[in-house]
Amino acid sequence: QVQLVESGGGLVQAGGSLSLSCATSGRTFSTYAMGWFRQAPGKEREFVAAINWSGGVTYWGMTYYADSVKGRFTISRDNAKNTVYLQMSNLKPEDTAVYYCAADTRVSALRTGRSDYWGQGTQVTVSS
Repeated sequence: QVQLVESGGGLVQAGGSLSLSCATSGRTFSTYAMGWFRQAPGKEREFVAAINWSGGVTYWGMTYYADSVKGRFTISRDNAKNTVYLQMSNLKPEDTAVYYCAADTRVSALRTGRSDYWGQGTQVTVSS
């Protein structure tokens, strides 16, 4: 079992920055791909970013982003702290959503919106 707890959401003006954290429990954090998703009011949950697990030379730490956040958001992980981060900059009102952390053994699952584990979400509101 993996438990995920997000933090760091809040209210920010357009053009500003915000950093989200997702603390995980479990001793196998380093073997999970981690991802961030978001869901705006009245919309379906969508993929934001993912980072592969650290095992294997070829795919170590590879990152993936939705086109809408490329160049503005950065996902990273600290296996020593069992934590994944999402650094968001140049925020836009359309980034307003509940942001969810997710964990799956396969990054391919995350990229298609599937995950074994989900956090409870944290609200991000960007004012214009």
